[in-house]
Amino acid sequence: MRLGMGKQAKWQLAAQQVTPESVFRQRRRIVQALGLSAIGASVPMGVQAGLLDWFGEPQRAAETTPLPYSGSHRFGIEDPLTPEQKVISHNNFYEFGTAKTDPQQHAQELSTEPWHIEISGEVARPGRYSVAQLLAQFPLEERIYRMRCVEAWSMVIPWLGFPLSQLLETAQPSSRASHVAFETLYDPKQMRGQRARGIGGGIDFPYVEGLTLAEAMHPLTLLSLGLYGKTLPPQNGAPIRLVVPWKYGFKSIKSIVRIRVTAEQPPTTWNQLAAHEYGFYANVNPAVDHPRWSQASERRIGEGGLLSAKRIATEPFNGYGEFVEDLYRDLDLARHF
Repeated sequence: MRLGMGKQAKWQLAAQQVTPESVFRQRRRIVQALGLSAIGASVPMGVQAGLLDWFGEPQRAAETTPLPYSGSHRFGIEDPLTPEQKVISHNNFYEFGTAKTDPQQHAQELSTEPWHIEISGEVARPGRYSVAQLLAQFPLEERIYRMRCVEAWSMVIPWLGFPLSQLLETAQPSSRASHVAFETLYDPKQMRGQRARGIGGGIDFPYVEGLTLAEAMHPLTLLSLGLYGKTLPPQNGAPIRLVVPWKYGFKSIKSIVRIRVTAEQPPTTWNQLAAHEYGFYANVNPAVDHPRWSQASERRIGEGGLLSAKRIATEPFNGYGEFVEDLYRDLDLARHF
């Protein structure tokens, strides 16, 4: 499925139609977007320190700048936005530590200028792009997506970005292409969590992730350069990250420096660390529990943070099933989790 950016799809909403959270709490939107337990010994101790570490206070404010973007799109999801302060202060980014507030505290010195992304592999046109080149070539739009963590908490975030498919189409994948691999920056001088295995929880850095080519080309798959109308804070994956809203959050790799189109399924960090707990596909699926907790429901983080978060039922594919379920028509989602 391909969506032209010049023509608004029937399930997209114009920027002025996105109701502010304060108004949303008082009335329903008139226009709806319609369209289509205990920590186990199998996970290293450093990782265990971060899993389910839900509590902590915000540390430092990130310095961000406004980004120009076009319309805002909700894709049928009417949930109120998570407060920005919660989004920038409650993060998993083990390159800066395993506690939820470590990234905000320790990522502020990350240098994102200059920054380049290399695209290589099974493509006719490999390339190297600066952030400025990406911004000039691919206009940004706002995408309001649910984000569901594998730890059973969730947020609703207004990302700024462009579909990954646009960049891949520029690179022209070959007939051999079947998957797309991603890699995070490796720089122990800036990323304290990469300096010692104990801090990084046994993760073999750099962090790597992957999608099938069909998933990568899907119009919902986003390369994000911002949130809440501004550039990404470093703790949220500056200057560019992946956002795949129907998958658990660990699939949305941060601070990307390399994209490689491959003829085979690439390795991914959490799958290598604990394959029986973190599958390659990692689609949000309330019917398939994590070995150590249920995935049937989630805590939606709001004004009061996780302590007062309302528990809600988790939807298959995080509520995006009507758009993506055809990708898995022939796949056993319980086996290929």
